[in-house]
Amino acid sequence: MKKFLNEEIQHKARKRFGQNFLIDHGIIRDIVRAVHPQKDDLIVEIGPGKGAITQLLADSCDNISVIELDRDLVPWLKVKFEKHPNFQLFQADALQFDFAQLLFNGNKSLRIVGNLPYNISTPLIFHLLTYSTQVRDMHFMLQKEVVKRMAAHAGESAYGRLGIMVQYYCTVENLFEVPPTAFEPAPKVNSAIVRLVPHAQLPHPATNFKTLEKLVNVAFQQRRKTLRNALKQLLDPEIIEQLPIDTSTRAEEISLAEFVATSNLLDQLQPELIVPASVNPKIKKSKTSYDE
Repeated sequence: MKKFLNEEIQHKARKRFGQNFLIDHGIIRDIVRAVHPQKDDLIVEIGPGKGAITQLLADSCDNISVIELDRDLVPWLKVKFEKHPNFQLFQADALQFDFAQLLFNGNKSLRIVGNLPYNISTPLIFHLLTYSTQVRDMHFMLQKEVVKRMAAHAGESAYGRLGIMVQYYCTVENLFEVPPTAFEPAPKVNSAIVRLVPHAQLPHPATNFKTLEKLVNVAFQQRRKTLRNALKQLLDPEIIEQLPIDTSTRAEEISLAEFVATSNLLDQLQPELIVPASVNPKIKKSKTSYDE
């Protein structure tokens, strides 16, 4: 058994899984301290890797589930945590995983933790946001620039589609930075820990989220343009003149609340706005990764 564990701990990070294993014990403790796990929490860890964070989480709470894509790490994790009474391991792709299955008590909610692969971090977070009513909070290691965009507000250079859409569902807190030297192998970018707390009630509810999403996407497609010019591909000129925002400014100056108010008005003035781009010749195809 000891030999098995020693062999598995030599597992090399795989680029196709975006693996960078945390090796800095001080950073690991700081992350777990930020999560502040309690005995009766339902903890879910995405991408436990070699179990560095998992170990401290398991020491603090009774119920922990981990989702690991790399088949080669699964046997080692099973052995390492086999004595934990309520440890569940799922060999699965978190992008396709049904997180609702982890809830077993009506008065509980999930607390999600993860050192996320940078190449799937944004789509994975938006997958998790579909479970926002069942999630208490999320703590993630992400690329520093992604965290900055998530936490940015109107008027800041990092403000854009990603920040607006994440903040629609959550409060965002940029906790602290993590240097490349904290990982093996060391990534080429700096990282940061972010805390996402889903709103108990949406502060700015949209009557149709797809309308809001489309409005924000088009507004930021050419962020150097004024909104009046950027929105021409989406809206008729007479509609643009009725919008409750200053269309002579750029998208980065418009707050989440203002985007939602505009979206809600558009649902009344131009309900056909949500026709898919593929059948609406006025709308150019746009990225959906929220990378800008």
